[in-house]
Amino acid sequence: MYAIIETGGKQYKVSPGDILTVEKLDIEEGEEVVFDKVLMLKAQEGESVIGTPYIENIKVRGIVIEQFRGKKIIVFKYRPKKHYRRKRGHRQYLSRVKIEEVLYGS
Repeated sequence: MYAIIETGGKQYKVSPGDILTVEKLDIEEGEEVVFDKVLMLKAQEGESVIGTPYIENIKVRGIVIEQFRGKKIIVFKYRPKKHYRRKRGHRQYLSRVKIEEVLYGS
């Protein structure tokens, strides 16, 4: 069984037991998070449910394992022969979530 959820403007395919890295969630470590924007559900019996755009009454529950910052990305702009150089860095705030279960009809 798996579900496709949306969080942080991105879509993720998740199954119970998966560990997922998503954009920062405003939830403390060790607390529960519920994803209610479920786009698709594939059950073990072989049947699929596709939302328009979301499926009602189905949620995905997980636990936030850690809050951290991602790898540094260097943004370097320049114009040749014009002595124009700009160097900036960026580190994205991320959350690591362990998917516990997919809840039907809740």
